[in-house]
Amino acid sequence: MEKIAELLKKKKFWIATAESCTSGLVAHNLTNVPGSSEYFKGGVVAYSNEIKIKVLGVKKETLEKFGAVSHQTAYEMAHGVKNLMNVDIAISTTGIAGPGGGTPEKPVGLVYIGLATPDGVETRKFIFEGNRIENKENFCKASLNMLLEYLER
Repeated sequence: MEKIAELLKKKKFWIATAESCTSGLVAHNLTNVPGSSEYFKGGVVAYSNEIKIKVLGVKKETLEKFGAVSHQTAYEMAHGVKNLMNVDIAISTTGIAGPGGGTPEKPVGLVYIGLATPDGVETRKFIFEGNRIENKENFCKASLNMLLEYLER
């Protein structure tokens, strides 16, 4: 985390989060470093589709067509919180932590992560195997690794 904090400060980037399946864990980790108020503006825990739509600006049609757990939703969540918080970078997470809720097409352990940056928005899909807590921790680690990769470019 210290490396991410150092790079955010060095680049003078502000960051925000939009989290569903990680329930604020990404924001928690980003703010565990002293001085995090120099780069972290805030986060939205958008567990319900209603909040995804009303607060983050995810289109109802996106949720109906692709579902809450999808590349498209992760993209719109990241884009939406970036605009809402007026930041340089935003991370979004949407997935299925388990133990229930999975399907053959969207199994437990599936997460889509969105990263909105000055260069645009990218999303990635990951599938982890573990219990609910392990999945949430892995989703968070994958998000932070994606952020670090971007910052180190």
